[in-house]
Amino acid sequence: MEPTNIFREITPLSSHDCFLIIDRVKNKFSYPVHVHPEIELNFIENAKGGKRIIGDSIEEIDDLELCLIGSEKLEHGWVDFESETNPIHEITIQFHSDLFLGSLLTKKQFHSLSVMFENSKKGLAFSRPAIERVKDKLNSLAKNKNDFYSVLDLLYILYELSNDTDVRILSNSTFVNEVEMSESQRVQRLINYIESNYKHVLRLGEIAAKFGYSEVSFSRFIKKRTGKNFVEYVNDLRLGMASSKLVNSNSSIAEICYECGFNNLSNFNRIFKNRKGCSPKEFRENYTKIRKFI
Repeated sequence: MEPTNIFREITPLSSHDCFLIIDRVKNKFSYPVHVHPEIELNFIENAKGGKRIIGDSIEEIDDLELCLIGSEKLEHGWVDFESETNPIHEITIQFHSDLFLGSLLTKKQFHSLSVMFENSKKGLAFSRPAIERVKDKLNSLAKNKNDFYSVLDLLYILYELSNDTDVRILSNSTFVNEVEMSESQRVQRLINYIESNYKHVLRLGEIAAKFGYSEVSFSRFIKKRTGKNFVEYVNDLRLGMASSKLVNSNSSIAEICYECGFNNLSNFNRIFKNRKGCSPKEFRENYTKIRKFI
């Protein structure tokens, strides 16, 4: 299958947090293929037969799954699995790329971590023995309330995983390099413009002309890059910003609607529910229950 629904996730992790951990039980994979700047460690249990998409790697997963994604340009997602009788258990940990980087990783004691983080730019899938070694620690971390020791627990888990001799690199280096090369200055300026002006009215023709495209070629570019048309791309960006505000602010849903560029509350509620499977109010309530910042 082709990953046709790629968008840029706006995570609620702030610069003051070490990491974000989400522990949840669900019946299906519903989150689309996406990218984000944070490094992600993702554990999945009870989803044998589902598919993992990381870069140009598409594989069927087993009943235990643990991957590390270490590049903001590496698209990833889990799809094609649903069960009413044996729910999926997923633990997602996201942290800033500089949390364990810098001078610390130049020390010989941290060499294996440095190598692992470098390889994770192409996506890593850990072996079953390695997953079994850290599984209890991951579950404990998801329930731990001590912030300082939680950071140490995460470092322990990452160190154990860095010594997995059977870890697999998932995405082809050529594919990753092509993704890196595609971020030309002109393309980045266009993306930055849209992301800086999502609060305002954005018209396809005006933006296409501003960057020297015809409407047809601009539409083709957006579709090729994101898997969606211009309106869908802008709406997903706005929804990402709205999701972050729902989690991180006390603003009313109506205020968030207009702050994020939607000019109609009922339209915002409809689009939000269609894309995320729940209303903005339900999203705020559900996310508050499962998230934990360390």
